[in-house]
Amino acid sequence: MSNTYKDLQNSHPCFGGHKNNAGRIHLPVSPGCNIACRFCDRTINDVEERPGVTSKVLRPEECEEILGKALEICPEIKVAGIAGPGDTLASDNALNTFRIIKEKFPNLIKCMSTNGLLLNERAEEVIEVGIDSLTVTVNAVDPEIESKLNAYIIYHGKKIEGVEGAKILIENQLAGIRKITAAGITVKVNTVLVPEINGDHIETIAKTVKEAGASIYNIIPLIPQHELKDVKAPTCPEIDAARTKASKYIDVFRHCQHCRADAVGVPGKSEFGDQIYQRRLKVKETFSHG
Repeated sequence: MSNTYKDLQNSHPCFGGHKNNAGRIHLPVSPGCNIACRFCDRTINDVEERPGVTSKVLRPEECEEILGKALEICPEIKVAGIAGPGDTLASDNALNTFRIIKEKFPNLIKCMSTNGLLLNERAEEVIEVGIDSLTVTVNAVDPEIESKLNAYIIYHGKKIEGVEGAKILIENQLAGIRKITAAGITVKVNTVLVPEINGDHIETIAKTVKEAGASIYNIIPLIPQHELKDVKAPTCPEIDAARTKASKYIDVFRHCQHCRADAVGVPGKSEFGDQIYQRRLKVKETFSHG
């Protein structure tokens, strides 16, 4: 039986458990991505503190040793999460890693993030490996708006651009959320707030994902980069206004730390990523879509 939403609020830093000194480790095992977000810049480096960044990409079989070491150094770790640096369902790496965790570290909460493109067709596998909480990034539920945030998708080997690709992505995200929540797994939805593109759309997203079964909603401010590098990041009042609108429909999480894909420790209190992953790389590499 997976943890309930209430359980996660006490033990998972991304659901409020940071107040109880709950820690997490992100395992960067997912190399490639299957959608091209216009604001996403996935890189390998040791210096940037944001999603999509890791010092290295691990193989699933390396994770047992890494987890053992991390728990020795930081016994507060309650959650093993996989959030990239690519998409967790674009390869088998994340699900294979969770199979290892399920067997070797059964007390850890298993948390996964995905863009949701393949969630509908891989939902049974997600349920089978015992995921406790799933985060799906839904930046729009209107294909016209989504196409301004996402240039194209790679779907079953085909590159599908613009509104057509956005429509497939949204349909698969919502169908996948419905399947996952029907199995009793808690779903959090992340939305990257880009005021001039989806700022007036937040209420609709919140209402739609709540109806699909999501329990909690996290609004993340845009980090201007890549194709949207010249777009203004939302101001604090804009973020607050968006959260207030969304909270009419769904619980809103307000403590996101913009964690790296290889973060380790208690958010805002301790960070052991340098020790666990021996960050030494100073090069910047980019990831492929595929």
